[in-house]
Amino acid sequence: EAGATHAGMFLAWALLSGLAGLLHIEEMPEELEELRRREITPGAFFLRHCDGKLTDDDLSEEGNGFAQSYYGSSDEPINYFADYGDALGSELPSLYHVPDIWDSFERLKPLLDQRLSDWRATRAV
Repeated sequence: EAGATHAGMFLAWALLSGLAGLLHIEEMPEELEELRRREITPGAFFLRHCDGKLTDDDLSEEGNGFAQSYYGSSDEPINYFADYGDALGSELPSLYHVPDIWDSFERLKPLLDQRLSDWRATRAV
């Protein structure tokens, strides 16, 4: 379960930031509302409703583009896993110890918002 926290945090942020794919908008509106109301944690949502897999269907076209650039690219100097570790794991024994709680999400969210904004700015050029 601890291995789902990082992916759950990213997916929850993307869904709540308007990057949801049609799967979540049209086929899972109640589940998306459950996440919006914070009745389920990001990691638990990811495991329960996505079977622990982040797929192209989860995100919009823009969301997939951003995810491919930022989440899927651990070789780049700016990438999700480095940011996740810096924001949430610096005082923990490992990233698997990041708690799957909304406080963790709130600490990570401003950084993800900024990365998305920066990514959008590079695409607008």
